[in-house]
Amino acid sequence: PSFKLREVASMYFTMIAVFLVILVVALQGSVPRGSDFPYKVPLDPQGLLELSWNVSYPEQAVHFQLLIRDLQFGLLFGMSDRGEFENADLAVLWSDGHNSYFGDAWSDAEGQLHMDSQQDYHLLGARRAPEGLYLLFRRAFSTCDPKDYLIEDGTVHLIYGILENPVRSLQAINISGIHRGLQRVQLLKPNITVPELPSDMKTMEITAPNVVIPSQETTYWCYMAELPDGFPKHHIIMYEPVITAGNEALVHHMEVFQCAAEFDSFPHYNGPCDSKMKPDRLNYCRHVLAAWAMGAQAFYYPEEAGLAFGGLGSSRYLRLEIHYHNPLVFKGRRDSSGIRLYYTATLRRYDAGIMELGLVYTPVMAIPPGEDAFVLTGYCTDKCTQLVSAHPLRPGFASEKRGCKWLFQGSKRQVVNADGHYSPHFQEIRMLKEMVAVFPGDELITTCTYNTEDRSQATVGGFGILEEMCVNYVHYYPQTQLELCKSAVDPGYLHRYFNLVNRFNDEEVCTCPQVSVPQQFSSVPWNTFNRDVLRSLYGFAPISVHCNKSSAVRFPVGTASQP
Repeated sequence: PSFKLREVASMYFTMIAVFLVILVVALQGSVPRGSDFPYKVPLDPQGLLELSWNVSYPEQAVHFQLLIRDLQFGLLFGMSDRGEFENADLAVLWSDGHNSYFGDAWSDAEGQLHMDSQQDYHLLGARRAPEGLYLLFRRAFSTCDPKDYLIEDGTVHLIYGILENPVRSLQAINISGIHRGLQRVQLLKPNITVPELPSDMKTMEITAPNVVIPSQETTYWCYMAELPDGFPKHHIIMYEPVITAGNEALVHHMEVFQCAAEFDSFPHYNGPCDSKMKPDRLNYCRHVLAAWAMGAQAFYYPEEAGLAFGGLGSSRYLRLEIHYHNPLVFKGRRDSSGIRLYYTATLRRYDAGIMELGLVYTPVMAIPPGEDAFVLTGYCTDKCTQLVSAHPLRPGFASEKRGCKWLFQGSKRQVVNADGHYSPHFQEIRMLKEMVAVFPGDELITTCTYNTEDRSQATVGGFGILEEMCVNYVHYYPQTQLELCKSAVDPGYLHRYFNLVNRFNDEEVCTCPQVSVPQQFSSVPWNTFNRDVLRSLYGFAPISVHCNKSSAVRFPVGTASQP
């Protein structure tokens, strides 16, 4: 059952503070200091709720510090599979107008709250500060409670709700009637040792000046920057976000791209990325130099490697892209956020590289409608990795786009990174817990699992908002000529699939050359037979392998059998 915490909100409700003092003193040995919470993220767009946390791998637990800037009659905080408030695991602070209570709760499939018989959100303390109320509590990764969320590697969907009126009991809280929302984070950050930085390190800020954030929910903003004339080759060794104060909840993620070196110049631009006024040439700025997402810390390269920029064969032009998430449609907010690069003229032993893995952006890879877990897999085969280096590659850090990445070394199969709760709305660089060596002849496999239960037509691969992709960007060293290593099913075998569908179904699928692959998929009657045959086709048919250099020239590999 829940226990009464009379003074948790004593500054907001008329209560005495004696019990709170006793509670904090009794638990002060297990309460982390404020400086011990290295990770921080705003939960709501207004910044009224701010979550900080740390991870203890020896204790297999997460310590949370929740700052509530304007507490009214309580709040809900917790986790669920995809950010739903049904079947959620919650810590709840509520008040009946006289007393305040804190407890571990869960919601059923209808969203009704229930007190958990096993209390696994352990309250460690509460303290008053000028900026609001701090709640400190602890939660184990795994509790062996079937009502609790299992905290694991990858994306975690955090949910929150604000109680604006007193409630008689936990069961009286109506989830559908409260102000609520979600935030996505990676809770289980790996323990990475920060490398020593060189004495000749310099900094450069790539920021979009004085942007008036559009009064719409989603905006991608593009800004062009230039390196100085004659800027020689340097190594980027670290970068971190630069966020305008007050906009921490609006700047969702940012990337810095370097432009293609074959163009002598690029036009200046500072505006929405989807504007008709944006010069087409900016589409040739695709080489990632830095990427950051809300909740991420500074990114460090290992001491023996750095990402090269500047010098011969390197473009002076950079494109900053900022994703603003403004669900409350604030008007007139000004922003000058961006990314700060730390670089050195003392070149390290290795140039780092970024390699794109997964599936080719093509409609031949498709997911039938109404699927709860349809699997597609992209291969970087041994034919590609044998071409690029006689030395092992070390992908010590990876920018995840989607799915699960495997490494095959001979008969050995190793999971390099996985995210069972991936969301396209949360893309950040994921540091690996351990360095992984990739040798010539190894295979890198990216597997993606899709849910299309809300769709009535097949979803094909591509760049469109209603299309899908399956891709990972891997940071590695030493850099090689291989920049893209992906696959897709052999188109000839897909053509055979459409012919087979015609033979065994009353409805005819047009396989004429002039009919596009998406049109052919749209005419497939999605019965059990057609679904199973497509799934089998993707599982055994030969694949078209794409091994591309940074110049987009393909290595001559062709088709291959699936590993």
